Amino acid sequence: MSAATIDDGRTARARTATLVVFAANGFGFASWMSRVPDVKQMLALTPGQLGLLLLSISAGALCGLPVAGRITHRLGAQTAVRLGMASMVPGLVLAALAVELRAGMFWAVPGLFLLGLGSGVWDVAQNVEGTIVERSLGKAIMPWFHAGFSGGTVLGALVGAALTALHVPVLLHLSVVGVATAVTLWWGTLRFLPAFGEDEDEPGRPARTERARSAWTEPRTLLIGVMVLAAAFAEGTANDWMAVAFVDGHGVDNAWGVVGLAVFLSFMTGGRLLGTGLLDRYGRVPVLRALFAASIIGCLLVVFGNTLVAFVGAAIWGVGASLGFPVGMSAAADDPERAAVRISVVATIGYTAFLAGPPLLGFLGDHFGILRALLAVGTVSVLAMLVVPAARPLEAGADGPR
Repeated sequence: MSAATIDDGRTARARTATLVVFAANGFGFASWMSRVPDVKQMLALTPGQLGLLLLSISAGALCGLPVAGRITHRLGAQTAVRLGMASMVPGLVLAALAVELRAGMFWAVPGLFLLGLGSGVWDVAQNVEGTIVERSLGKAIMPWFHAGFSGGTVLGALVGAALTALHVPVLLHLSVVGVATAVTLWWGTLRFLPAFGEDEDEPGRPARTERARSAWTEPRTLLIGVMVLAAAFAEGTANDWMAVAFVDGHGVDNAWGVVGLAVFLSFMTGGRLLGTGLLDRYGRVPVLRALFAASIIGCLLVVFGNTLVAFVGAAIWGVGASLGFPVGMSAAADDPERAAVRISVVATIGYTAFLAGPPLLGFLGDHFGILRALLAVGTVSVLAMLVVPAARPLEAGADGPR
């Protein structure tokens, strides 16, 4: 067997493993989000209080994200993802325990902080691994990995909807999810390729040189971060509030509210699976502009349509939110030697949406109703359409197929 065949097999295994790790992350996170309507009722929370509770997840993520790039660069993606899992899974179980005991929202905060902290480190590390596999294969497949994440969220939401309808306790549900996620992740990370700078003897890799300039001073990186922030806001707002908005705004029961979330996630997954062909044919900029416009249209349909139209709007919104985040990660990694630190910066900016989103939507929900509060997504998506040109491929200098 030739060395090329061995390398191809190794890359193929790493591609599958990375897809599985993305999916496991999405499944674990969506499992929590699928129980948010139950959490709101069990702890008797107002929209504003629920927003503050969800803020603890974002706060944890924003503590992990700025250091995740350096951790990944030093220790490799495999170790970094495992460290993230070691925080995320216990946090999930601790939060579920606090909810099950009805101990009050503040007792759930430490668990949700750990959930966010682990998720932030895991997210950066898996994206770095995704860019390594993408370069090894020589084609754009990052949206497929994010489709794996979305597929995991779809499965997590559907399982959550079913268990909600069956009145399965939150603690039992999320404890089983935590164990399954940990086992799956450990299997997947065993097949990772070396992280940037980890395999110094790789043939053809230029010698690594230290660069003093911080990625936080690079205008292109910051603009990509703003674009990813808008994409994360469109995606994260739906993750946090779609089910609650359907329940409170359209008068459906909790299980059907989670189905609304599942519709959004399903169409976002489809957009990521099919989006690579559009990116190769038309380039990043026109595709992203069209999708951010779709997010605006879908949001309007969810807010102003009847229940059936709102489900259609959730589907359009899902397609619109599909590619902003993964394309932003790929754009940040156009220079492989700076990929880890740039992805960390872009992810940190992007996750600011998860920090600001819950309290902002909760505040607006207290004053205007949670359904009308979703209109904030349209405003942020307009901003994204203005900064999309920053995502042009670095090596080409212009938008187009890589």
